[in-house]
Amino acid sequence: MKIIYKITWPNGKIYVGSDLTDSITYFGSPDKRLIERDFPSREDRRDITVRREILWESETASNAEALKKEQELIIALKANEPKIGYNKRPQFRPPLGCAEPFAH
Repeated sequence: MKIIYKITWPNGKIYVGSDLTDSITYFGSPDKRLIERDFPSREDRRDITVRREILWESETASNAEALKKEQELIIALKANEPKIGYNKRPQFRPPLGCAEPFAH
């Protein structure tokens, strides 16, 4: 079973990932530095609840098809936009004419 999941952190930011083995213990590999910046203090880290939702699943999709679906969902949910999510790929490109800087 191949799955695409969404992790939601306590600050509302998301991470979309794929698991090609459907392991219940797999929570992806977001850039820990990005998450650490959002939870900088010991108190911020003392009690955290993270939600993992399966967005898509398939028993017949190839690995390539699953990874393509993952990219589609990252873009659709804007998980690669730094204000919304922790995905770094595909790289977020702000709309033309947007003067606001986006930190990675």
